[in-house]
Amino acid sequence: TVVRPENKAACKADMQARLGLSVSQDTPLVTMISRLVDQKGLDLVADCVDELMRETNMQLAVLGTGDPRYEEMFRQLAMVYSGRISATIAYDNELAHRLYAGADLFLMPSLFEPCGLSQMIAMRYGTVPIVRETGGLADTVEAYNEYTGKGYGFTFAPYAAHDLAYTVRRALAIYENREVWGKLMRRCMRKDFSWNQSAGKYLELYRQMLA
Repeated sequence: TVVRPENKAACKADMQARLGLSVSQDTPLVTMISRLVDQKGLDLVADCVDELMRETNMQLAVLGTGDPRYEEMFRQLAMVYSGRISATIAYDNELAHRLYAGADLFLMPSLFEPCGLSQMIAMRYGTVPIVRETGGLADTVEAYNEYTGKGYGFTFAPYAAHDLAYTVRRALAIYENREVWGKLMRRCMRKDFSWNQSAGKYLELYRQMLA
């Protein structure tokens, strides 16, 4: 399937309507598609979500199952912030891909992540990642630098809610610049994490060893 940046608006409006969120192209839609367990950094989300709801206009759409305390936490948040937070406590592959396609930002603040596939799927759909610099997340997401113009995602290193909240706010501020955001989306979409890239690097390494 060919994913095109110009289709993001329609996908976003569809998701907002389906999930009971206020339908607005100007409102940044952040999604989390995850097992709801400690590994995924959900304690950080718990510590700063109210602050982010107060201080920004972001929407949050959560999809996943896991630890009952996190399931209940997101259900309660969806009630408190009706129209701004959606919680789908289920495993739904079709909805997951619709969310990847419709969201503006993908949140993955993992405590540890040996590889991580979700951030790569999100980027294929032009959904810009916000990740913690750990394991495969650090390997696959290059932080955007507004001074050099390089990079295509947003990252933080300390495992702290303050750093997560700061990074989300920074990403939302960049989102307001539509020209820059369009560049980030396209960079994400162009990333190639296939074996064609990896195999080529292995071959080059073997050639160097043989030489």
